Amino acid sequence: MDGLVEDDATTEGSKTMTLVEANISMSLDGFVTGPNLDRYPGLGEGGDILHAWIDEDRSMDLAIGEERQIAGAVITSRKVYDETEGWDAEDGFYRLPVFVVTHRPHDVVVKGETTFTFVTGGVKHAVEQAIGVAGDRRVHIMGGAGIIRQALAAGLVDELFLHVAPVILNGGTRLFDHLGGPIRLERAEVIESRHATHLRYRVLN
Repeated sequence: MDGLVEDDATTEGSKTMTLVEANISMSLDGFVTGPNLDRYPGLGEGGDILHAWIDEDRSMDLAIGEERQIAGAVITSRKVYDETEGWDAEDGFYRLPVFVVTHRPHDVVVKGETTFTFVTGGVKHAVEQAIGVAGDRRVHIMGGAGIIRQALAAGLVDELFLHVAPVILNGGTRLFDHLGGPIRLERAEVIESRHATHLRYRVLN
């Protein structure tokens, strides 16, 4: 597989701006889970195939750039946090600060070098907090779909990185519903792999 975009931030004059990247796996017909979530919690019926590429070489480097420290902070939803039990690992999520968007207040959770901060002020507030700690690295919005839709609709996303699996699910959780209007994109990168086509777009709106 080819290398990724090497820049982690953009420069405007003398000001360095942290890039906010929405990063998620989806089917060819635009679903980030399969159908029947009530009977198949998490990724839905047949949804596991969306993440088959994660077992490929350098998969996490594609997702968050762990080896090259591309990501400086992560944003996710309370649903994803609960379903993964905070990634149920001693070090949490790759030793990164994680901001969990939620309506339910919760104390900060620390797992190893990972800090989970629960943000009740909405996606914009979570992005502001994540930018504050990411420095010159990217803020990685990993979903779920609702969090990415809110961030896109609010104009908070600089880049969209989609891992498109070669499958048509015909149902499930759509990624791009209810965005409130067109969002213009510019193709920045295409990476082919066995289990997905990885598409990076710059958001122009």
